[in-house]
Amino acid sequence: MKILIAGAGKVGKALTDELSSEGHDITLIDRSSKVLEEAMSRYDVITLQGNAASKQILEEAGIDQMDVFIAATNADEVNLLACITVHAMNPSTHTIARIRDPQYVEQAYSMTDVFSLSLIINPERQAAEEIAGLLKYPGFLQRERFAKAHVEIVELKIKKNSRLINVKLSSLPSITRSKVLVCAVLRDGKAIMPDGGFTLKEDDRIFVTGEPGQLHSMLTHIGIINMPVRHVILCGGSRIAYYLAQLLHSANIAVSIIERNQARCVELAEQLPYATIINGDVSDRATLDAEEISGYDAVVSLTGMDELNIVTSMYAHLNNVPNIVTKLGRGEETDLIENMPIGSIVCPKELCTMHIVRYIRAMQQKTGAALTLHRIAGGNAEAMEFVVDKHTKHIGEQLRNIRTIKNALIITISHNGHGEIANGHSSFQEGDIVVIITNKDTAVSKLNDIFED
Repeated sequence: MKILIAGAGKVGKALTDELSSEGHDITLIDRSSKVLEEAMSRYDVITLQGNAASKQILEEAGIDQMDVFIAATNADEVNLLACITVHAMNPSTHTIARIRDPQYVEQAYSMTDVFSLSLIINPERQAAEEIAGLLKYPGFLQRERFAKAHVEIVELKIKKNSRLINVKLSSLPSITRSKVLVCAVLRDGKAIMPDGGFTLKEDDRIFVTGEPGQLHSMLTHIGIINMPVRHVILCGGSRIAYYLAQLLHSANIAVSIIERNQARCVELAEQLPYATIINGDVSDRATLDAEEISGYDAVVSLTGMDELNIVTSMYAHLNNVPNIVTKLGRGEETDLIENMPIGSIVCPKELCTMHIVRYIRAMQQKTGAALTLHRIAGGNAEAMEFVVDKHTKHIGEQLRNIRTIKNALIITISHNGHGEIANGHSSFQEGDIVVIITNKDTAVSKLNDIFED
């Protein structure tokens, strides 16, 4: 597909990286010649310097040939105007706009036709929804949901004294009393796709798939007490904090927010009358001590500095806070911090990027592209969701009779609203949803790619 991306910031670069690697033809527009030169040195893309909302620039970029236009500049107004202009010039082009200002978001959603928007992306709101999901159902480091499959993939870390230490995976069902599958293990920075003889060790990060109810049952049986979160403190009064406070309030979870900027505190107090707003600096340990963070059920670090968020979360861990979430603006260094006690990690840039990539894959469904793709195990493995169609090979055959390529495995099959852990006797039918897992070096673009024949 031909895709035009406006804005070469964090999201623009991440999209360029992801979409160019999938074989799309990318053209990148930005006002800065420096960032465009950097993009050209890293990717096989066409670049154009200028204003993405300019009709002349869009003509030069070849908008009449573009399948998708993604407006990801730093200005919401430019993104909206650019999408309107693109639609007027080529109504067949799908338009995607990143809208971050809360004042514009609801307006954009209610006026998608006026603004000619195919998809609206709000990274802060997405991050807030992800964090709210983790806090409403605590116990997992990450939860990855699929579009249609009735299963999830969750991440757990095997801590000291865990019941899973030295357990072979073949013995897991008797311990967890749940129908779940460990589909990947991250050990010493290396992703492993284990078999039944694999033995779990302390500090392993395991990725488990199953239906939501089975996953929560697993937590209970391995001794992780899933206590409800009732009071959360948010460190940093960012846009994410604004959206998250709303979501938590609707779930009857009390919220306190620590924010350094006094004017922002006043603004948040007006917007969130049900929240407790504290004017203080989270980089000062005395501020956290004064608020007695050890008494909270969860601490969420949301400042604009990754380093400060990491330190704040580590201090929350020292104070025995049971649930910790850390927001990172850069997702590339997760391998460096995977063993730090900073709880769940949420990266708005990655959430935003993968949402757009999933939308573009959905546009390609006629070619059998994945409905959903999640990178797990530090980006070393991928879980992909496919619909079984009439062109899929081996329909109705038992999996034990099907040969798949190395490092590719069918892990679940969903049929009529029920997801099952795949085994040798399982089979899939047309219309079923299949989730597979591969390592990052295995090229899979459609379901048939995993079969050897």
